[in-house]
Amino acid sequence: MPLVAAAVCPHPPLIVPEVAGAAAPELDDLRVAADAAVARLLAADPEVILLLGAGPRTERFGAADHGSLRPFGLDRDVRLWKVNCAGADVLPLSLTIGAWLVNRSGTELPRLARAVAGDASPAGCAALGAELVGEADGRVALLVLGDGSACRGVRSPGYDDPRAPAYDEGVAAALAGADAEALLGLDPVLSAELKAAGRAPWQVLAGAVRAAGGDWRGDVSYHEAPYGVAYFVANWERV
Repeated sequence: MPLVAAAVCPHPPLIVPEVAGAAAPELDDLRVAADAAVARLLAADPEVILLLGAGPRTERFGAADHGSLRPFGLDRDVRLWKVNCAGADVLPLSLTIGAWLVNRSGTELPRLARAVAGDASPAGCAALGAELVGEADGRVALLVLGDGSACRGVRSPGYDDPRAPAYDEGVAAALAGADAEALLGLDPVLSAELKAAGRAPWQVLAGAVRAAGGDWRGDVSYHEAPYGVAYFVANWERV
C-alpha cells in the first residue's frame, strides 16, 4: 500500500457544534485546524482514506457501518461512507468523530476504518501498522484519531497529574518531528494512567510509517488542552 500522507486529530464529541450547543465557539479553533488537516490529507491525492482510532477491541469495519452521537445528546447517525441498510451502528467514538470530520470535507473518496484496542502493546500496534501498509491497494491516506492526556488540571476528567504536561509535550514533539520511534516509545502504563486515548493509534501510525519507509516531515497545527484534555492536530507528509 503506498501510504501517501497521514493526519492526526482528536475525537472529543464537543467538536460537533450541535453536541457542544452554546459552548461550540470554545472549540472553533480546533475545528478549523482539523478541517485544514483533512484538507491537506486530501491534497495528497489518495484513492482511499483509512480511519484509525482506539476502540474496545482491534477490529475492522465495513463501508456501510456507522456511528451514533445519541450517547452525547444528539439524535444523529454518522456514516463511515455508504448509506446501506446492511450497515450497523458499531463505530466507536474515535471513528465516529473521524467519519464526521471526513464527511464534513465533502469528499466522496472511499473510506475504510480500523479500530485498535486501547490496551494493545506497542509491538502489537507496530505490527498492525505494518499490516495496514501491506494489505490495501492504491494510494492511501491515514486519518488517526486520538486524544492526549486527560489529567491537565483539577477539573479535567482524570483530575490533575503533574506528569501530564511533560507527556503531552513529548507527544507534540514526536508529531512535529514525524518521529515514529518516539511514538513507539510511549509507555502504555503511563499513557493509561494519564488517560491518553491516542497512545495505541499513534503507535499504529508509527508502525505504518516505519513499514512504508522513506522520509517524512511533520507539522503540528494545534496543541491545546481545553477542558483539561490535550488535543493535537498534525499532518505527516512524505518529503
